[in-house]
Amino acid sequence: GEICAFKIHGQEMPFEAVVLNKTSGEGRLRAKSPIDCELQKEYTFIIQAYDCGSGPGGTNWKKSHKAVVHIQVKDVNEFSPAFKESVYKATVTEGKIYDSILQVEAIDEDCSPQYSQICNYEIVTTDVPFAIDRNGNIRNTEKLSYDKQHQYEIMVTAFDCGQKHATEDVLVRVNVKPVCKPGWQDWTKRIEYRPGSGSIPLFPSIHLETCDGPVSSIHTTIELQTNYIGKGCDRETYSEKSLQKLCGASSGAIDLLPSPSTTTNWTAGLLMDSNDIIFKFDGKQGAKIPDGIVPKNLTDQFTISLWMKHGPSPGLRAEKETILCNSDKTEMNRHHYALYVHNCRLVFLLRKDFDQADTFRPAEFHWKLDQICDKEWHYYVVNVEFPVVTLYMDGTTYEPYLVTNDWPIHPSHIAMQLTVGACWQGGEVTKPRFAQYFHGSLASLTIRPGKIESQKVISCLQACKEGLDINSLESLGQGIKYHFNPSQSVLVMEGDDIENINQALRKVSYINSRQFPTAGVRRLKVSSKVQCFGEDVCISIPDIDAYVMVFQANEPKITITGMDHFARPAAQFESERGVILLPDIRIVSTVTKMEHPVELREPNKQVVVEEMLHNLDFCDVLVIGAELDPEQECLELDHRELQGKHLDATNSTAGYSIYGVDSMFSYEQVLRQLRYRNWGTSATSDRKFRVKCSELNGRYTSNEFSLEVNILHSSNSNFMDHVNHMIVQPQFLQSVQHPEGSVSAVHNSVVPSVATMVIIICVSILVFVITLGVYRIRTAHQHSSAEHEGAKENEMDWDDSALTITVNPMEKYEKPHQTEEESEEEDIDDEEEDTTSAESDDSEEEEEEEEEEVIVQKGDKQNATRQEQLEWD
Repeated sequence: GEICAFKIHGQEMPFEAVVLNKTSGEGRLRAKSPIDCELQKEYTFIIQAYDCGSGPGGTNWKKSHKAVVHIQVKDVNEFSPAFKESVYKATVTEGKIYDSILQVEAIDEDCSPQYSQICNYEIVTTDVPFAIDRNGNIRNTEKLSYDKQHQYEIMVTAFDCGQKHATEDVLVRVNVKPVCKPGWQDWTKRIEYRPGSGSIPLFPSIHLETCDGPVSSIHTTIELQTNYIGKGCDRETYSEKSLQKLCGASSGAIDLLPSPSTTTNWTAGLLMDSNDIIFKFDGKQGAKIPDGIVPKNLTDQFTISLWMKHGPSPGLRAEKETILCNSDKTEMNRHHYALYVHNCRLVFLLRKDFDQADTFRPAEFHWKLDQICDKEWHYYVVNVEFPVVTLYMDGTTYEPYLVTNDWPIHPSHIAMQLTVGACWQGGEVTKPRFAQYFHGSLASLTIRPGKIESQKVISCLQACKEGLDINSLESLGQGIKYHFNPSQSVLVMEGDDIENINQALRKVSYINSRQFPTAGVRRLKVSSKVQCFGEDVCISIPDIDAYVMVFQANEPKITITGMDHFARPAAQFESERGVILLPDIRIVSTVTKMEHPVELREPNKQVVVEEMLHNLDFCDVLVIGAELDPEQECLELDHRELQGKHLDATNSTAGYSIYGVDSMFSYEQVLRQLRYRNWGTSATSDRKFRVKCSELNGRYTSNEFSLEVNILHSSNSNFMDHVNHMIVQPQFLQSVQHPEGSVSAVHNSVVPSVATMVIIICVSILVFVITLGVYRIRTAHQHSSAEHEGAKENEMDWDDSALTITVNPMEKYEKPHQTEEESEEEDIDDEEEDTTSAESDDSEEEEEEEEEEVIVQKGDKQNATRQEQLEWD
């Protein structure tokens, strides 16, 4: 009647049932080991009760019916939420608000819904433009900007429903990518250019971003803007005459706007720009060209060329603006020929004189060009080959869009007036005056009667020294079309493949072939148009604005050296050939460069002086003091010396001027042939000259090299004074000139003292020999006949004997006189055996024999031309 046991049926249940009271049958169900909800949430098993009637083998007891036990394990919040990923990453495009950028997810290992569910997410990082919802979706609360911040890093945590938060926060990285903006990438705004660099690429790594647009073709324009430099770009600023000679233009061009001088004074009243002889006309001045400068009647062939910078005309009713006008001087206002601007059109008027055929003829030629009013420099050439008139602008040909015919002008006795910048009104007004003033700038206005210029010469005259260039045209590829404008300041490229265009643009470079370019900024503009399939223009590409910075070139220092003092007997000056004035002149140009030393210990830069070659454009040999007297003296140059060179020469009583663009060597060659003649030497004892050379129209000038020439007259005392003067001259040693390629040994500071000793010894010997010679001459004179005395009357007193003294004072002439050389050689050969001991006894003198020789010769040969052989330098 008692309950002795409870039995649980089921596989390894972690429970046991124990009897608490056998009589009442009360029992307790308990766990044998710890129960874990996370392992098993529920248990279901069968339990039976047994009485105490079991036998020895436990077989006879009675058991109850089966009861089902259902156990549910209650959860404890023991686990914290944990995120599935260690780092979350997302990329967003700037400027957009997203509903969800990405979703973070955390899990909790608790078994119950209350503790295992994630009820909330939270952003731990403060001040970030992001928010998160209960499901872990992160969104941005404001538009993001790539420029402001490329990447955001935020920390996020999670909470379960028991408010237990994650033990570790998770990192969320949000990358901001810029909105894909079509345009050129990877280019620099500033490109540096050092003179002499040749051609440098402007955009070596540029490429075009089209944002995956369906591009069918690309059209790109690269423009180099240099309108502020001189006449539109960097040109060699030589004079117009020099340029025309360099370009091979036919001679005879008449410059109507020369720089003001005593002979060309009609431009003196005009406003001038210091650079490049540019004249500015503000609508208030004109210039009258004097009669005789331009022939009255131009033939059927002539050329007018000019540089012009012009903007739109002021005022509503635009008047004619005259560049060049040939009109009646008095009585009437007929215009015979004129070049003017009217409403941004260029008009050339040419009225032929009346002849037998009284017929309508072409008289006005009109050109309509945007460049006439674009406020930039352009080069205009009007070639007249009547009845055809052609305009070249910047080297390109333009035919007139309108030609108007008119009757010929009837002949009259009225004189004509040629003017620049305005037109002369001589008749039909109370007082003759200028009218139709020009507003703008003009330069190099020339008229060439009787000839027209070839296209080649015109292109050369307007050619630019700087511009755009393409490195290796061969590698541009088949699909690229390109076109340069005449001055190579604009390059247009077209292609249908983006990569080909990228490659082509990387090859575009800047080049400046001037040796001394104008320093400063050159603006660059690249504009592009992209066409898509089936659309006109689908992508807008921003322009590139960049600039080339051209550095200042190292300025050259032009130095003229040579013998700066010499004396010659009067007979040489009076001879037909005269005396060569600058036999050993040398023109050298050096440039000083600053370089960093190799050793860093020396902070200062070291200076390197290099010799450089460049052209000169004039050398003047000026007379110092009283001008040359044309009755008795002159400077002469054989004009054959100028042949084959780009040189001209002009001569006056003030000096000799050689001009034209040519090398320093060519100038040296010509100057070494310049001769001075004086057939009235009795009135002159010495002359002083000054030599000065220039490059780039006076931008770089040389030192002023002075030369003194002494004319030696027959009086003995005078001659000896000059000898002594020349011997003690201190700069005598310094002005040693060496031929090209030889090395100077006189620059050492020790040498002058040694040389001085040698000179003193030589002079002592010389004085001794001269004294001995004079003494012997005097003795010989007493025994000579009267007839002999009469024959020698006009010669120098001490030159009667056979004694010959030749002094070679360290000067090596490039072209010594042939007659002198031959006669001296003869004397030396004939009388070599009779040389006195003065030449060989002194050992010191032998050591310095290259620098100074004293040869004393003795014989009985009389020579009437001894005067011409004596040279005292």
